[in-house]
Amino acid sequence: MMLNDNLLASTLVALALFALPARAVAESSAESEVRAALSKWTADFNAGKAEAVCSLFAPELAYDFRGYPERGYRDVCARLQRSLGDASKSYSYALDIREVLVSGDLAVVRLVWTLTVTLPNGQAVTSVEPGMDVFRRQADGTWKIIRYLAYQAPERAAAPEPRGLNLVPMFAALFFKSLIWLFAAFKTGGVQ
Repeated sequence: MMLNDNLLASTLVALALFALPARAVAESSAESEVRAALSKWTADFNAGKAEAVCSLFAPELAYDFRGYPERGYRDVCARLQRSLGDASKSYSYALDIREVLVSGDLAVVRLVWTLTVTLPNGQAVTSVEPGMDVFRRQADGTWKIIRYLAYQAPERAAAPEPRGLNLVPMFAALFFKSLIWLFAAFKTGGVQ
């Protein structure tokens, strides 16, 4: 009987040890897929491919942009396509992914978009837009944005050199993990 218990315990320990790396690999793969989707969208937008700019967004998209009323998929697609169709201006995005957190079929991305608009007179206007995108893996395996928050970075003087312990990254990580947990709980009906 003791031999069976030892065999069972050894088997459970081995399964646990193999399951943890497998989950980490899956999340690493998902992170790579999300990063690739964002990079592809950036390249498509910068190439002026108006027909491709909506492909990053899920039909159930809801977004908040700089304090304007909440909008959805049709609004963002129309705005992006209208911008790319305006031959009097040129638009270019630069992408800075700060962090990607994955949990199951949800991912939260903390990023900064830098939009440069070149006006007809040649003047370039730049807007720095920090934000957060929430992705969900779709039935076809692709990752699409279901929610995003974006705001304009405030104009600031140079920040003083940090002193002491910086707790911002720790609290940001806790916030993102809580956000993923909430999305997962809502999806499974765990939060009413």
